[in-house]
Amino acid sequence: MVSLASLVTAQAPTGTYPPVPLASKTFDYPGGIPYKVDTDEGLIRGVQAGYNICNTTTEGQESMCQTSFFNSLDDFCLWAPSEPDSIVANTEGEMVAWCTKPGHGTRLIPEGALTGVQFIKTPDYISVVGFIDQSKINIQTDDYGGEMDPHGADLRGNPMGGIMFSNSFTGQYTQVIEWHNFMGGNAFCLKACDPAGPNAAHFCEHIYDRIGCTYNVPNAAQDKVFESCLGENQDFPGVYTSDGVVMTYTQPPEELGAITTEPYPVRIPASSSCTPFESAAIYTGLPKPSSAVESSAGSGASGVTSVRSTASRSGTAGGAAVSSTAGAQSGAGAVAVGTTMLFNVVGLAVAVAFLA
Repeated sequence: MVSLASLVTAQAPTGTYPPVPLASKTFDYPGGIPYKVDTDEGLIRGVQAGYNICNTTTEGQESMCQTSFFNSLDDFCLWAPSEPDSIVANTEGEMVAWCTKPGHGTRLIPEGALTGVQFIKTPDYISVVGFIDQSKINIQTDDYGGEMDPHGADLRGNPMGGIMFSNSFTGQYTQVIEWHNFMGGNAFCLKACDPAGPNAAHFCEHIYDRIGCTYNVPNAAQDKVFESCLGENQDFPGVYTSDGVVMTYTQPPEELGAITTEPYPVRIPASSSCTPFESAAIYTGLPKPSSAVESSAGSGASGVTSVRSTASRSGTAGGAAVSSTAGAQSGAGAVAVGTTMLFNVVGLAVAVAFLA
């Protein structure tokens, strides 16, 4: 007779790491994409939640598409949960794509959810930073979020099997190998690095999950403003200059407790040739939110705010955050986005709850 203990042992996961890391899997769009990018079984985190072949038959608010697109101010996707009222830290491995434009086979960000967005194209990457009513994309209203990237502690990515394509670099859809997306605090930042660039892994670094958008995607995004700009490259995340000396920041491990001071002085990259838009003119074709979601608390503040963040939970992703100052120029005024609280960096403890 087979004992229950031996049955449990036999069915238990047998490993952690996949034979091939997600960031090493490359595909041609559209014909080269498999139904599921992550086909590994017997690993600790289970199996891929969604699928990667996405089209008109999969598009809609129940889609489990995990193929994302990032092209421009009016055409990008964010990673968010599939179930309402979710916490990012608990669902980062199963996130699905929510997009601003129909045609990708994904879920669509509901009309009115985006309240301010800045898109910037630089020599080595594209980025989009903005403000969103995250309750409309299934993130708990008071969740300060975390980070998604194609690596993760077990190399399967967050989400597992999540891949991204862009036509911004060559005019043709190319797989983005290095990217990061911080969600939380009713704000977000997403960066996709040119796969042909020599420093893609540095500009889209994935090890600074506890210090969020402020340091990973320095920005001057403003709520109520929608604009598309050109920009210069930021410094590599974690790299800064102090008294003329180039320094590299070491993020402390989570077990040492909250980050209570500014990690390092951050430089906001210069932007130019900014073209303003009205949101109604660029986010067409989006579904109206359901009445239940519509009644949820919105994200937009009455004044102009900037997207910044300084805290995150190790092993997941970093959220985004808002500042009381216009532009994202003042590090002292930055409000961090963590999984549990929103706070001022100076004089208040930083929450240790972002995503990595």
